[in-house]
Amino acid sequence: MTVKEIIFFCILLGNAIVSALYLMFGLLYVKRCESKDAAERKKAEAAQEETGTEEKPKNVQKEAETKDKSKSAQEEAAEDEETQEELPMKDGRIVYVMKFVVMLLCPLAGPIFFGVGHLLFRFIFRQDVHLEDVVFSKERVRTNERADEERERNIAPLEEAIAVSDKESLRSLMLNVIRGDVHNSLAAISLALNSPDSETSHYAASVLQDELNDFRGNVQKIWREVEKEEEDQTDCEYYLIPYMNNMLEQKVFTEMEQKNMVKKFAEVGEALYRKAPYRFTSQYYEWICLRLLDIKDFETMEMWCSRAAAQYPEELSSYTCRLKLYFTAQEKEKFFETLDALKQSSIVIDRETLALIRTFS
Repeated sequence: MTVKEIIFFCILLGNAIVSALYLMFGLLYVKRCESKDAAERKKAEAAQEETGTEEKPKNVQKEAETKDKSKSAQEEAAEDEETQEELPMKDGRIVYVMKFVVMLLCPLAGPIFFGVGHLLFRFIFRQDVHLEDVVFSKERVRTNERADEERERNIAPLEEAIAVSDKESLRSLMLNVIRGDVHNSLAAISLALNSPDSETSHYAASVLQDELNDFRGNVQKIWREVEKEEEDQTDCEYYLIPYMNNMLEQKVFTEMEQKNMVKKFAEVGEALYRKAPYRFTSQYYEWICLRLLDIKDFETMEMWCSRAAAQYPEELSSYTCRLKLYFTAQEKEKFFETLDALKQSSIVIDRETLALIRTFS
């Protein structure tokens, strides 16, 4: 054998010995830590059993609580740090085995890499934590951001701003509106379509087009799911009714499309009423009736009013929907019959209904 081969063989042999010793001592370290943890757990359990059988006086308990609370944050941090040093990872054996394999496959380079890395971490990168300025408290702090005073000062109702001739103020207000949640502001945004400022009307048209297209697509998509549902499935209808009502009550569609959408809305309600009438709330009945009243479909609205009166006879909305129907349809006899029935009932009425009763009494 040549000198180079002897040196190479010695390097391999030394690397194998170092790797084996590292693995052996690592596994022993893991085992020792696990046995130490088990002993500490047994001691803790024994202490809990002793404290459970023997009741301590209240003064002793108070003294123990005050002693526990008097521990400083630095001592607790030091204890946590010591436990982190002593306890290995949950899968410590796997870590040592992986390092052993790397050291075998990379002779001389593997042990040097892990050794230098450990020394660097031990003496250079590891630093003591200074906890003088750290406060360990359970109190929650709410940070308040400074208000944008310039923007808040210029906020005004969009309906009023459209009538203003100042284009810059109108444009800035329009931008502030469309940056937020516009789902409930589409009726006001639609008023800006007739603005003499072309840029403002462009903003309004683009926002309305996007929102209406999303609404149409979502309704068609969910309606297809409704048609595929079983008889005991009503989740799609339960979602569609408030979703469609929020858009239809703003009246941002054309007259023809509004009628078609309201009819689709009534079909969704019919599907839910057929499958699970017990899930139909009085609010749902009121929404469907009012949307049918908007398109003056009195016949269908009367059917829904009858259903609401049969299922919720003690709800105010069951009476107000019929009053609005008969008043709009000019059916005086049915209107006053419903009004008298409402007076004789024990239902708590709101201000609007009270004003209506006072007007026709």
